[in-house]
Amino acid sequence: MDKHTKLDFNGQTIYIGIDVHKKHWTITILSQHLEHKTFTQTPQVSKLVKYLHRTFPGATYLAVYEAGFCGFWIHDQLQQQGVKCWVVNPADVPTSNKEKRRKKDTVDSRKLAHRLRSHELQAIYVPTPSQMQDRGLVRTRQSMVRKQTRCKNQITSILFLHGISIPESGRWSRRFISELEQIPMLQASGDILLKMHLEELAHLRHIIASLNKAIRDLSRSEPYRENVRLLKTIPGISTLTAMTLLTELCDINRFKNLDHLCSFVGLVPDTASSGDSETICGLTPRQNKLLRAMMIQASWVAVGKDPALMMAFHTLALRMKKTKAIIRIARKLLNRIRYVLKNQQNYEFLVAA
Repeated sequence: MDKHTKLDFNGQTIYIGIDVHKKHWTITILSQHLEHKTFTQTPQVSKLVKYLHRTFPGATYLAVYEAGFCGFWIHDQLQQQGVKCWVVNPADVPTSNKEKRRKKDTVDSRKLAHRLRSHELQAIYVPTPSQMQDRGLVRTRQSMVRKQTRCKNQITSILFLHGISIPESGRWSRRFISELEQIPMLQASGDILLKMHLEELAHLRHIIASLNKAIRDLSRSEPYRENVRLLKTIPGISTLTAMTLLTELCDINRFKNLDHLCSFVGLVPDTASSGDSETICGLTPRQNKLLRAMMIQASWVAVGKDPALMMAFHTLALRMKKTKAIIRIARKLLNRIRYVLKNQQNYEFLVAA
């Protein structure tokens, strides 16, 4: 080739598959018809972008990587530097048996690049950095609540293990904890054991109280204030539930319809079909665990406050278990949430569901 010939890939698309690791990335680059190369580099977006601009000037760049431990900062930096980027669910990447058995970084990056070029991938929604941090705050509270529950169970187990009667006063109230602190153990080591667990519990309660205040303050700020107010007009929705919904969903308009929203939350059945037969296998394992649990919990509250939902629940409970009926109520409640957020209107109690 003439050394004075200027490279120009204008109008062509370059596909980049990135297998992401903490200390290195394995990258495969494809043109529309050919495979350019597969290589390994340090985890630096700027280094990859410089290589693309130098090797394929004027081209349109489309990169993809699997969602995982690294979050979305790679996506954000690539987008900022002119490289369109998709993040995909690893479970949704078509994988052959050969690719599963030959699990290697080069195989994974080539698979992503080829699936991207053949339009077999679907990008997931990518929250903004501020949305990610707000979501992280709410999720941290849930994590601390789980740790607190585990700590309480450990304290109860210690008492049962040594045959110590648990105080009769209200469980885990201040008086209850004060009585636990006065329980004498047989050995000094036992006193230290119980004391350490009680100190951990006190520390976790303090953290949760601080997080509750931070979430309340966040709910009063933009862009959450009005949406939290609207959601709290729905029976069963508290400030915490509203903030969990808003930080997990981010944008209600990204869901095409109610079925799409229910699928994201995990309130759809898992089915298995063969020939003319189809079997319902309970709820799908694909779910947003936090939202599904919270929606079911909120539904139990809502059926006691909303006459329409109460009527629907009683009708459903006549022909199925209550635990199954509440799932259908959760879908109805989710539909109300979707309506309120999309139309920016207060919820109004209805006579019929």
